[in-house]
Amino acid sequence: MRLADGPHVECEIEISAEPKRVWELVSDISTSVRHSPELQEVEWLDGADGPAVGARFSGRNRNDVLGEWRTVSRIVEMVEQCSFRWEVVYGDRTSGEALAIWTYLLEPVAEGSGTRLRHGMRIGPARGPLHDFVEKYPEKEEQIIDGRLALLRTGIEATLAGVKAEAEA
Repeated sequence: MRLADGPHVECEIEISAEPKRVWELVSDISTSVRHSPELQEVEWLDGADGPAVGARFSGRNRNDVLGEWRTVSRIVEMVEQCSFRWEVVYGDRTSGEALAIWTYLLEPVAEGSGTRLRHGMRIGPARGPLHDFVEKYPEKEEQIIDGRLALLRTGIEATLAGVKAEAEA
C-alpha cells in the first residue's frame, strides 16, 4: 500500500455486553490508555472534562520503532452507542485536514445483548511525519506503510481485547 491509497486499518470484535456498556468504555478516552501498547496517556484540553464534538485532547504515544511523540486530537463525531470519531491534528489547529482519523463503530448483535465493535484508523489526508519518512526513503514506501499499519493493527487488536474484557467483566 502507498500513501496515495489512503492507508487504513480496521479490526472488529464481538462483545457479550450491551452497546450502552461498550459505549461508556469507547467514549472514555482513558480506556485506550489502559489497553493500547502505544498510547501512554491522554488529557483533555481547553477546559473540557469529557467527550463532545469539538472537544480536544492531547495524547502521549510511544513505541520501540518510532520513539515517543505527542498528538492533539479533536472529536468530530459522537452518536451515542453508535459511533465515536476523532481526528489527529497539528497542535492548536481547530480546523483543517487531519493527520489521521480514528473511529469506533458499535452495532448491536442481532441475538440480543451483544455488541459488534469495530475500531480503525486512516492515515491522512493531511501531510504528516510519515510522509516525510517516505520522502526520505521513497524506494521503501510500501514497506514503511505496511510496517506502520502492522503496528497499528497490533495496537487496535489489543485495545479491542481490553474493551471486551472490561465490558464483559
